Amino acid sequence: MFEATLIRNLGFILIAAACFAFAGRRIRMPTIIAYIVAGLCLGPITGLVEVDETLELIAEVGIALLLFLVGLELSFAKIRDIGKVAIAAGIGQVVFTALGGFGLCALLGFTLMESLFLAIALTFSSTVVVVKLLDQKGDLDSLYGKIAVGIFLVQDIVVIVALTFLAGLARGETLTIQSVGSGVGGAFGGMAILLTVVLIASKYLLPRPFAWAARSPDVIFIWSLCWCFLIVWGAEWLKLSLEIGAFLAGISLAQLPYSDDLRRRVHPLMNFFVAVFFVTLGIQIELGEATALWREGIYLSLFVLIGNPFIFMIIISRMGYSEKTSFNTSVTVAQISEFSFIFAAMGVASGLIGSPILSLTALVGLITIAASAYMILYSDTLYRICRRLGLLRLFRARQKEDDPSPPRRDHIIVVGMNSLGRKIAQALHAKGCQVLAIDTDPEKLKGLSCETMIGNIEYESVQDDSDLPNARLLVSALQIEDTNNLLAYQCRECNVPCAIHGFDLSVIDDLVELKTDFLLTPGIDGAVEQLKILKEKGFVPG
Repeated sequence: MFEATLIRNLGFILIAAACFAFAGRRIRMPTIIAYIVAGLCLGPITGLVEVDETLELIAEVGIALLLFLVGLELSFAKIRDIGKVAIAAGIGQVVFTALGGFGLCALLGFTLMESLFLAIALTFSSTVVVVKLLDQKGDLDSLYGKIAVGIFLVQDIVVIVALTFLAGLARGETLTIQSVGSGVGGAFGGMAILLTVVLIASKYLLPRPFAWAARSPDVIFIWSLCWCFLIVWGAEWLKLSLEIGAFLAGISLAQLPYSDDLRRRVHPLMNFFVAVFFVTLGIQIELGEATALWREGIYLSLFVLIGNPFIFMIIISRMGYSEKTSFNTSVTVAQISEFSFIFAAMGVASGLIGSPILSLTALVGLITIAASAYMILYSDTLYRICRRLGLLRLFRARQKEDDPSPPRRDHIIVVGMNSLGRKIAQALHAKGCQVLAIDTDPEKLKGLSCETMIGNIEYESVQDDSDLPNARLLVSALQIEDTNNLLAYQCRECNVPCAIHGFDLSVIDDLVELKTDFLLTPGIDGAVEQLKILKEKGFVPG
């Protein structure tokens, strides 16, 4: 009976999540909002699903994987590349928004603890929502896109500090100065111990076994999850939250050269659990509580939609960036984060605040994420309107030109670094071609003089990162029939010529049917002859 109820509830959740996500996509609604609306329909509106301990456990796993994924983004190289502007703007915004939010909440009549939780919840911006929208616009590599991502990395660190503080605050049964100080001190002490362990492991323990595991994509995926939950167990043993453990586990693996590939592999699994979390969150929202606080929700939403961009415009423009760069960056932070929901939910679970605050946070999230999504997508139009009305005169300062990193163009992608693939990649590079070599095994990429990428070319994210639509040619030296057929199809859709390895007579018919441009048959013609043909066709310089 228990299993049947769980399967039924999960079925309702996944069907509703899929339907609302599809409908939301038609109107460019962020998936997080679509999931919460789906939860509202399943819970408060229809009563089809009630949240039990099992669903809460599944949702918690999703949050752990989300924090693990955020940690995987936080390599030390990226922290160094963030620059002064991301750190100054990120920390400055957190401080000013927290202080302004706390004062506004106090004026609205909330208690000290409620004001504290709401103020902190208002400071976080959604990394997941903004990165997806910037990628959708094609602005992720623009100057303002880089600054925005850097700011979110800074905010992610602040999130972990806040979660650590909350873990310590929840330790004391009575909120006295002594118990709070002891709890917070113990939490930060535990975090320092765990951080030290994972950083030492990242430098001395993990590189060699993960280098061996990286030869098999499935093995490294399982190992990374094992490491994640091992550190989560360590965090629980130190009486920290699982979110802290998952984040630190991600940071330790982010220092390895396989972090990008790991992130791509974990992402689909995380999407499933996160969908369950946000639908479950929507189910738990009390509509009566949310509607009773609608005025407060409007005030707090306006504070986020207007106040956060205002603060950022002042900071970024005063650091010498152009008016448009400052505006576009500022628009990206006009929403609260998925971590705001997590933070409020943890506060309710620990008994520090009541469920109305969680419902109010969800209401503000619905309003700000939905509104800011359209603000980001149409930021250029919004900028022209604000400039025409003279609203940006206050923020004009010394200007730095935007210097977006252009995507690769007219390059040759070589997939599969077996002996044939390496010979082709090296020969093309020696001819002066811009070559990108891709393989799932980092060992096979070592020693190549051309640009390399670790990843599975079957993943859409790897195809996007390799700028496949802009390529001059794709060459596959793989001996995997299904993958070669997929590449032939994808190249035809992108109108990119492809040369596919016809490693066996049995695979040639399908490749011909897929209108493959060139068939590599080195066993018959030899690799030198294959390169000669490509040169005659104009893909390789003479």
